Amino acid sequence: MDKVDERLISALRHDARSSLSDLAAQLNLSRTTVRSRIERLQSRGDILGFTVVLKEDVLRDPVRGLMLIGIEGRGTNRIVRQLQGLSEVRAIHTTNGRWDLIVELGTETLEDFDGALAKIRLFEGIVSSETNLLLATKKDS
Repeated sequence: MDKVDERLISALRHDARSSLSDLAAQLNLSRTTVRSRIERLQSRGDILGFTVVLKEDVLRDPVRGLMLIGIEGRGTNRIVRQLQGLSEVRAIHTTNGRWDLIVELGTETLEDFDGALAKIRLFEGIVSSETNLLLATKKDS
């Protein structure tokens, strides 16, 4: 992937519905070049697809946060399975360093968020946690 491909991907991330003509003008390329580069990026698997972000997707979770979890012993797999069963959990990430897991949570209210934290803290094997509320999203891919 060269600099032109990177600029093209950046433009598509900004607005994947841009026409080939608009992309070509924005990138100072021919329409044919833009089309062939997009097709090549798709065939190589660099671009896996295009999506739509709906207003309700963004508004779904008025309260969002990250819970960093420390786990005692070898209970990570069991705790991941338990977390997967909670409707408030949006994503679970393994990590290195002080924390074993980072869990993305989303709820309708602060009370619901607090309830989710309380449930998770009761899981056997969780020895420590730290939670950060997400206030505003400046960039989302």
